[in-house]
Amino acid sequence: MKDNDGKLEAELSNRIWTVPNILSFIRLLGIPLFLWLVLVEQADVWAFVVLVVASASDWLDGALARALNQTSKLGALLDPLADRLYIAATIIGLALRGIIPWWLVLALALRDVMLLLLLPALRRRGMLALPVTLLGKAATFCLLWGFPALLLGSVGGGIGTFGLICGWAFSLWGTALYWWAGLDYVRRGLRLPLVT
Repeated sequence: MKDNDGKLEAELSNRIWTVPNILSFIRLLGIPLFLWLVLVEQADVWAFVVLVVASASDWLDGALARALNQTSKLGALLDPLADRLYIAATIIGLALRGIIPWWLVLALALRDVMLLLLLPALRRRGMLALPVTLLGKAATFCLLWGFPALLLGSVGGGIGTFGLICGWAFSLWGTALYWWAGLDYVRRGLRLPLVT
């Protein structure tokens, strides 16, 4: 690549207002809406719809970033942040409602604390975050589909039973993958050379 192309690519990577970033911002705005629906209104079907739309937009913003060549530094931070905040809001909302046990909240929170403790080591290596891996994406996918299914399980009947079965399968498998991905991020992060 020529220097001019490299400069143009660097400028694009610093852009804020891209289609994928706007989708991530909108996704972030859905978090308080979800919490209000699940905790105040107890409108589980509408809360389910918000989570499904958020999960679909998580996939869509990544696909658009690649298709439109709009990957950005902000997007690399914003997308996983939105995922973490959705997962946190969902597990806290579901635990407060008694839909999931608090031990599951603790298991997921401890993994994120572990990664927060990795940040100083990453900064010493010149990085703010590690690139998301396929394993990390699989874990997030399972969790972002498992929790809405558990919420749907609260409506009862055949749909509720199906939601509970699928929800617990995705949530438990997602939790195991979440930890596996987290340990892999720690391993990869600590193997990076120090910046001098």
